[in-house]
Amino acid sequence: MPKPRMTLDPSTPFRLSDMSDAPSIPQGFRMGAVKAGIKPSGGLDLAILLSDRPCTTAGTFTLNRVAAAPVQWDRRLVPSSSIRAVVINAGNANAATGAEGLANVKRTAELAASLFGCEAKDILVASTGVIGHQLPMPKLESGLHAVVPTLGSTPELLDLASRAILTTDTVPKVVSRVMELSGRTIQLLGMAKGAAMIGPRMATMLGFFITDAHVGSDDLQTLLSHAVEHSFNCISVEGHASTNDTVLLLANGAAGGDQLVGADLESFASEVKSACVELARMIPADGEGATHLITIDVEGCASRREARDLARAVADSPLVKTAIHGADPNWGRIVSAAGYAGVPFEENEVSLWLNGVALYRRGTPLAFDSARVSNSIRMNRETTINLVFERGDASIRFWTCDLTAEYIRLNADYTT
Repeated sequence: MPKPRMTLDPSTPFRLSDMSDAPSIPQGFRMGAVKAGIKPSGGLDLAILLSDRPCTTAGTFTLNRVAAAPVQWDRRLVPSSSIRAVVINAGNANAATGAEGLANVKRTAELAASLFGCEAKDILVASTGVIGHQLPMPKLESGLHAVVPTLGSTPELLDLASRAILTTDTVPKVVSRVMELSGRTIQLLGMAKGAAMIGPRMATMLGFFITDAHVGSDDLQTLLSHAVEHSFNCISVEGHASTNDTVLLLANGAAGGDQLVGADLESFASEVKSACVELARMIPADGEGATHLITIDVEGCASRREARDLARAVADSPLVKTAIHGADPNWGRIVSAAGYAGVPFEENEVSLWLNGVALYRRGTPLAFDSARVSNSIRMNRETTINLVFERGDASIRFWTCDLTAEYIRLNADYTT
């Protein structure tokens, strides 16, 4: 049975190395990070995740037609049974960079492979940052040489790696799971970055999971794709699908034993999904300038796709998001957003609750205490919108955040 899980609060600054209950690091993995000089701020910007043995690896990637060079490199290699490491840089997305950008990814993989004693096809690369700028390869190459001797399996090094992948995030995002499966202790660790340019078209951020479980390639890809569908594909900050979205899951089998099958595989898949959901929620909770995490539950739809379209329309509405920021229970904006989602419902088929208070039932507005509902929004970081239709049994849970003046300031000044 899975052991009690650790949860990190994305709204509170922390250092993993300061925690008495530090995340569990799977066997056979090392990590680390350095300041390579890629970020203009001079902060940590180059991280490595390294396995001491080849990993079965699954991945999901952006559906944006302008896919970053590292995405193009990785999706040619994944699924794989030979991956040894992931090289991650922040401060430069290496997106919309043409042939030179692709050549720089190849150079990065080749250099990492020479340092780790493997082939370039065994190295995955991920980047995040400003689009349209070529990677400063001399800095990246120097950083690779500098970080390799420092790699290890301590909470301090995990803390560095989790911070090196960030851009405008205010806190690192890390989850950990430990489970007992058929007498084996299996560990799962995940970390992610994301605070804006978040619009679910796959994973809408960078996410990296490592585990010492022994899982077959097909099974690993299937369970990751399912987990992503119910987590990272259900978040949005402003609906902008990134060029660099990547989620990777590396399994090196260091926990020993036979390949997971049957009930053990189902339990492992459940923990992967749970970890993905936990990380996914952290992203809109840390959305640029956000003061509210908004959970949108849509029920009673004819299909999951229909439920997703309705949830996304509400999540991406600037009018809904600003109303929540202002603690204004202006429910008409929510119903209106659902109305243009492209789902053919009748007005008398929809009901709405906000923070548990019924505002609209079967097409008819209800009397409610607006001051009470407003106060429930203002006094709590989390707000819940529940839309119930009468079209079927499909449902979805979706997460977004409010829209604030700070978001506009951050993005207006991003490259200047």
